[in-house]
Amino acid sequence: MKALYGQQNSPGEEMTFVFQERENLPPTRDNDVKIQVRACALSWIDTKLLSELKLKKEFLPVGREISGVVLEVGRKVSFFQPEDEVVGILPLDSEESGLCEVILVHEHYLVRKPEKVCWVEAAGTVRDGVRAYTALHYLSQVSPGKTVLVMDGASPFGTIAIQLAQHRGAKVISTAHSLEDKQYLERLRPPVARVIDVSSGKTDVAESCLEETGGLGVDIVLDAGVRLYSREDEPALKPQLLPHKHDIITLLGVGGHWITTEKHLQLDPPDSHSLFLKGATVSFLNDEIWNLSNIQQGKYLCILEDIMDKLSSNVVFRPQLDEPIPFYEAKVSMEMVQKNQARKRQVIQF
Repeated sequence: MKALYGQQNSPGEEMTFVFQERENLPPTRDNDVKIQVRACALSWIDTKLLSELKLKKEFLPVGREISGVVLEVGRKVSFFQPEDEVVGILPLDSEESGLCEVILVHEHYLVRKPEKVCWVEAAGTVRDGVRAYTALHYLSQVSPGKTVLVMDGASPFGTIAIQLAQHRGAKVISTAHSLEDKQYLERLRPPVARVIDVSSGKTDVAESCLEETGGLGVDIVLDAGVRLYSREDEPALKPQLLPHKHDIITLLGVGGHWITTEKHLQLDPPDSHSLFLKGATVSFLNDEIWNLSNIQQGKYLCILEDIMDKLSSNVVFRPQLDEPIPFYEAKVSMEMVQKNQARKRQVIQF
């Protein structure tokens, strides 16, 4: 069997991806589930995080969001039996590449896949669903009547976050990075309250949000990265379509929640003072936290089950997926994902 792995020879170097022939799988352990993989979604590999956690190795397994059929279970497995259809996310320290025909997974990382949900949608939605739940339910409390700003709403994650917020009765505002994104967001049902087109770089996001909320500000902000400096001082690699941190603080309402994906966020004393006056909070969105600590494993599995339930209804979650990709094109697709060149979620179908 072949499996896909990533290789990075030195820090800062672009990762290369290679197919390697796998030896036969080891015997199924007591709590292991042997799965025939039917679909695997591709996500960006955070090599810096792996290095910080001492999980960096010469060949990194690629593909962690999988769906498939149970072939065999260990003698202590209680949740599954052969021929069950399952979906899950492999842990950060997994030795298994999801881009392989057959893999072994501990039962506590899997839930049942509803019959109505296809393999590709299950694998392609599960990670964005976990991120959306983490942001909107555990880092903030989305509820009816609240206003949520989702940055870059046409991205795979942004789409799921918008749909979850609307399902909970919130009013959603979103930004669009291109005309195509704007048109996509305007076609969503239920409709987004306001789409702010930032592609020109001239639109004032804070002003638009305050106008939409009657000057009260937004209750929850879910960013897709922020600019920490002025346009002149910002590194060239940072997209200029992102809002400045001051803009987000300005548009936050009293008691608001700012959920950020910017791991290097720096707040100056005036920024902190503004947040203090508003009684607002800043939280960091790290969806890997569920796998980094097993203390809330039951809650994590409940999230996965709820994501699949909402996906099976075909009303709440309608993911932003690209056309299914054959296994032999996985290497090229993963290179695009690692360079952030893929606009839709890439899913490999076996």
